[in-house]
Amino acid sequence: MLDYTAMILAIGPELWLAAAGLLGVLLGALLKDRFNRISFTYGALALFGAAALSLLFYQGGEAFGGLVRTNTFVNFAKFVSFAIGGFALMMSEGFLRRHDTIRYEFVLLTIFASFGIGIILSASDLMTLYMGIETLSISSYVLAAFHRDSARSSEAGLKYYVLGSLASGILLYGASLVYGFSGTTNFAGISAAAPSIGMMFGMVLMIVGLGFKISAAPMHIWTPDVYEGAPTPVGAFFASAPKMATVVVFANVMFTAFGDIMDQWQLVIAIIAGMSMLIGSFGALTQMNIKRLLGYSSVANVGYALVAVAAGPAAGGSALLIFMTIYVVSSLGLFAGVLAMRRRGGMVETIDELGGLMSSRPWLAIAWTILLFSIAGLPPFGGFFGKWVVFNASLEGGLMPLAIILVISSIVSFGYYLRIVKVIWFDEPKERFETIDRSVTITVLVTALVSGILFMVFINQLASWANTAMLGLPS
Repeated sequence: MLDYTAMILAIGPELWLAAAGLLGVLLGALLKDRFNRISFTYGALALFGAAALSLLFYQGGEAFGGLVRTNTFVNFAKFVSFAIGGFALMMSEGFLRRHDTIRYEFVLLTIFASFGIGIILSASDLMTLYMGIETLSISSYVLAAFHRDSARSSEAGLKYYVLGSLASGILLYGASLVYGFSGTTNFAGISAAAPSIGMMFGMVLMIVGLGFKISAAPMHIWTPDVYEGAPTPVGAFFASAPKMATVVVFANVMFTAFGDIMDQWQLVIAIIAGMSMLIGSFGALTQMNIKRLLGYSSVANVGYALVAVAAGPAAGGSALLIFMTIYVVSSLGLFAGVLAMRRRGGMVETIDELGGLMSSRPWLAIAWTILLFSIAGLPPFGGFFGKWVVFNASLEGGLMPLAIILVISSIVSFGYYLRIVKVIWFDEPKERFETIDRSVTITVLVTALVSGILFMVFINQLASWANTAMLGLPS
């Protein structure tokens, strides 16, 4: 017999999102196009409600015979993912309205993608993990190709689907090997099983499959193409909510299922982290398209996050949560800035088109500069603190080569971030920018405020929350 109390404590936010998604399908069938006008508010409230439930059931629980198990570590990530997903959805309406693609299906896909986010974060079993990943992935493939009349959007969706299917197959094959040699699909059971060569092969294949989902090098090849081709609000969503969730899931799997054999996977993760930092940073240097640049930047920042994973749960667990929280806030703000910069001919996508932004939109130029300085890791902005805690984690974990690569990669990243700042502040004005949607304005200003000022005020509080969240991991 089901224990409904335990089920709600364990996956209350996911039940809420599932109900909201199914109700949205019903409302869409009944109201048809009339539902389009209110669907974005409906979806944002659903995601903010899920974030609130993540805090309400913060201590977590276990349900379905151990298939799902939540704790403070994953609920921290749930709160951030759902909240930032709500902001990403709020600022999507104006863009889709201008492109005549405002349909409630976009909102429902985002809700179901967020439902998948919740499932993978709640997973304590390989079967639950795979179910959640496919729920998130299938919704994401459709979102990437949502502009059916755009060749770039269709191409992005196709590339994401083909490569994502390959990665899912690799992940599933790895999971089957782990199950075959450990005799269980439960994370706790895998951790207790005797290590074997077959299980190590399975673990490496799982790392490859999960590495694709987080866009870590060399499994990153889809990222710049999808970020460039997908509708900008979709890119904002991909770079924030799923990014936070998948990186934390990657860490949770390694810490929980394979935590006792950290010596077997630490070098693998360290190599992937180093490659991601270098390939992402040097790849972004040659980009002129803003969204492709942010795609390569995402690869580099995943590398920084993986440094914390390689350092292990004790040294890197809280650093991972702090870094990813700061990163996804800044990333969402940067994509909101891309949405805000629109001219009569369409969206601004190349760096050269940003010339004169300071003279025409000084508040936007200042906000974007703060976000760029934050994600670059310049003090005293939030991104500096995020990289600092990861750097300390690498030293505490005995990963000096990764610490050196982190510094080199950060220095290289100044080249492309400061290039954007130079164009914004000093280049000649271009054609006049059009009016900005209110929700986009709010998102840019709030994220800049959080990245630039509030983190300086609440750094200790954020660190305290992250350290408390770490108590949920098995010791």
